[in-house]
Order: sequence, then structure tokens, then C-alpha cells
Amino acid sequence: MRAGVRGGLAVLALTALVSGCSGEESGVKGTPGQQPKVKASPAAGSYADRVSNSQAERVAAAERWGLDRAPLVPPAPPATKPVIKARDGFEVDGQEEEGLPPVFTTVPTKDKVVFLTIDDGEEKDPKFLRMMSDLKIPYTAFLSNYLIKDDYGYFREMRDRGVTLNNHTLHHPYLPGLSYDEQREEICGMQAIMTKQFGKRPTLFRPPYGNYNGDTLRAAKSCGIEYAPIWDEEVYVDHWEYREDDRDLHPGDIVLTHFRGRADWDGTMTDMVRRFLKKVTDKGYAVARLEDYL
Repeated sequence: MRAGVRGGLAVLALTALVSGCSGEESGVKGTPGQQPKVKASPAAGSYADRVSNSQAERVAAAERWGLDRAPLVPPAPPATKPVIKARDGFEVDGQEEEGLPPVFTTVPTKDKVVFLTIDDGEEKDPKFLRMMSDLKIPYTAFLSNYLIKDDYGYFREMRDRGVTLNNHTLHHPYLPGLSYDEQREEICGMQAIMTKQFGKRPTLFRPPYGNYNGDTLRAAKSCGIEYAPIWDEEVYVDHWEYREDDRDLHPGDIVLTHFRGRADWDGTMTDMVRRFLKKVTDKGYAVARLEDYL
């Protein structure tokens, strides 16, 4: 494996959607009551009312979930999708010649957005589902069967709320330590379960711990995987970790976190979301949907 990838670095840079949490003030537009009233024809007035009501709903949702401000709204998905290539130094032999799924940490875009991704599936907090739906925050899940098989229904509800569910292997092993056939069973086996339980075969795969080799990507491709996103930042309930030396967010960054609760953290998933949204919003980023850029 030419590009060894560590697992568990940094999370949080999804610049384009609803990101806002408790804390400092920066770059926040006024609430609907602070906007000038629009006087126009009934049709235009109806549109203005919808815009105003939508902003009012965001502000109210932010208050309900303990945020100091409403998350920022992401721009519309790009009409022309960016070209996704393997990050420099993260390629494997035969990467381009064999058309292997690229491993990348950031989506090439000038949009001030980040993408939130959540791994494993251990914690199944119903408040988290409500919070993310209420705030309209997009995220992408990467699931491992050994952690979700006790409650597929939780993730079906997540799917029904518009979340894309993706492959994180059957048992979350260190893949480079396995043979090609063993890796293929971990990845293709999870593809079969995802198709059976959730009705769709994923095209995104995240190698456990961010570790992979050429066999990993060849096996993934044979199972229908097109992309292998990892992350540039990781967010926890009480701190952030970063891949880059500048320890900052960048347009298009992929942020990692996990389905965890008080058994592992000094807090809950909703606490983690507050920390995530605060930093993202304070930095002027919105949270966007990763799949909209692929």
C-alpha cells in the first residue's frame, strides 16, 4: 500500500447547509423579523412569505436544540460535478490504469461547505435523528453490520429521512492484514446486507481506520464501489482533530465522527452536533450533502 492512511483524524468541514451551534457570533444574517418587508404581487408575496417562514423555522429549530444561531444554508448542488481523484500520496499501484475507487479527504470545490460523515452505527439515539431532521443538516452514514444488526430499523428510519447509507464492512477489520478474498468478503458481504436491508447497493465505501491497500480498492471496485472517501477532520463531543498542519477547515472538507454516546464519550451525539455546528457556522461554512458533489 503506497498510501497508508491513519484512521481517526479530523472531522468537520462540511461547508454548505445548516450549520450553526451555540457560541460566538459571526457572519449570521438577521432573523426574519429583522428583514425588510416585501411588498409585491400576491405571487411574489407568497414566495417572500415562504422564505421568511423557512428562516423562522430554522431559527426556532436552533433555539429548540440549544444553538446560539441557525446553521447556514448550503448553496444549490453544482450543476457540473467536480472531478474526484485520489489525494496525492493516497494512490495505490494501478490507481488510474485500473480505474480504482479514489481515496480522498476533500472534495474540490470553491463552495464554502463541509461534509459530515458518521461511521460504524453503535449508538442509536432517536434524539439525534430528530435533531438532524429538525435542523435540516445533511450527513452520510458508513455502517458496519456487526454494530447495526441488532436494530436495522433505526437505520431504515434514517434512510427514510433522506440519509444515504454506505459501506463500512461487515466486521470493521484492519483490511490490509487480510487477503484479497477476505477483503472482498468483508466489502461485498456488506453490500449484500445493505441491499437486502435498505433496498440499495452503496457506491461509497470507507475502509475501517482509513487503512487500505491495492487489494482493498480492487475488491471494492468488484463489489460496485465507485468512491472511497475518508476525512480531513474528526469531531468528538469535546474536541476536534485535524489532518492538516493548519488545524483549520477548508472548502469541501470531509468531516468524520462516529455513532457514539455516553458509554464512549462524555456526552451524547446531540452534544457532538452542537460542537460541530458551532465551529462550522462560526467559520462561515454550511453543511452540504456529500453525494450532491459526486
